[in-house]
Amino acid sequence: MKEALDAQDGLYTLVEKDAGGGCSARVIGSIKRYLLAPSNPEPVIEAMADERVRIISLTITEGGYNVDPDSGEFDADDADVARDLAPDAAPRTVFGVVTEALDRRRARRLRPFTVMSCDNLPGNGERSRLAFTSFARLRDPSLGEWIDSQVAFPNSMVDRITPATTAEDRDEVRSRFGIEDRWPVVCESFAEWVLEDSFSAGRPAYDRAGVRLVADVGPYELMKLRLVNAGHQALAYFGYLCGYRFVHEAAQDPDLRAFLLGYLDEEGVPTLPSVPGVDLRAYTRALIERFANASVPDTLARVCAYGSDRIPTFLLPVIRAQLAGSTEVRRSAAVIAAWARYAQGIDEEGQPIEVVDRFSDTLTETARRQRDDPDAFLAQRQWFGDLADEPRFATAFRSSLRSLHERGARATVRALIETPDAAATMGAPR
Repeated sequence: MKEALDAQDGLYTLVEKDAGGGCSARVIGSIKRYLLAPSNPEPVIEAMADERVRIISLTITEGGYNVDPDSGEFDADDADVARDLAPDAAPRTVFGVVTEALDRRRARRLRPFTVMSCDNLPGNGERSRLAFTSFARLRDPSLGEWIDSQVAFPNSMVDRITPATTAEDRDEVRSRFGIEDRWPVVCESFAEWVLEDSFSAGRPAYDRAGVRLVADVGPYELMKLRLVNAGHQALAYFGYLCGYRFVHEAAQDPDLRAFLLGYLDEEGVPTLPSVPGVDLRAYTRALIERFANASVPDTLARVCAYGSDRIPTFLLPVIRAQLAGSTEVRRSAAVIAAWARYAQGIDEEGQPIEVVDRFSDTLTETARRQRDDPDAFLAQRQWFGDLADEPRFATAFRSSLRSLHERGARATVRALIETPDAAATMGAPR
């Protein structure tokens, strides 16, 4: 990407597509320089230490914050973190690079910049604060205290479906718009950005660009995580096992649409607080149409990737909230079962599945033991904690997993949407 954008003076084409076939393109000129920290961290650190820089934004994935999901604490034993904390080490992690830049600003008596996370995490600002202040305290306790008291870490919610750029995207930009672009960005026309109005050194007039600036992002981020992100998970694993390879194909399937709508209405939405200015029923219906937008082809493999980061962040909180309220969990449990079936690494036609995950070997080895030990997957407490001990959830999970093994994904989905008490019938043989 650096080579591509350097060759284009940082310019790239943004292509927006709507479900009705509308398409527009514009060239974005906001990137002044592209500096790649892993190969040469010093210019990156010095750029961030420059007083003119007011905001550092982060998109480092759900698993990029090095926070243990069970303890909620920063993992100080991580090998990369330990290497960055060694005396005179050239920092290579995001924690080392950003913390070194903040330390230089402190030494020069400059205001710190804001650290603004844009990742799909509940309380992404708080997660960032925990990660960076923890790292800084390990390096220098006084630096950690200064960052904690002086640096703003606003929470945010960003929502726009943006698939990975493909060769087909490059070809279309060339043929349709006459632009030779090595790295265009193709996305849906829908966009939403909700941002906590808390900054260390001021901010641009984000509101003039349509950003919703609020005091509390919490309701909006829960809506995104439990409907959009968890909804993607609900669709993706079953969709892949049913033979689809693109999100829009799965979202256009009547059975999968009904299953997804059932999850949204009966399990996702009931866990949400009131969201100011949002009609949740209209939001969920529009969401399904967004997923079904064939103009923005997103692969199910991309959505299925990194399940060990995404499922605990997006879906398990829904299950825990529903269990606490003694309400419906069978669809959510079925999604976990579909993930477990997908993780076996082979589809229903006997074709291999590439399980992309930080823990792919563990996932696949565990998933392949499920026919003999149906609880093997749930027993992985690093992801599920004590959920395996919850009878209502565990029973629903086992029922869906058995159905997936014995009858397949299509029959399992149909049982879930056709039978009120699907858990009682899905284990029947073909």
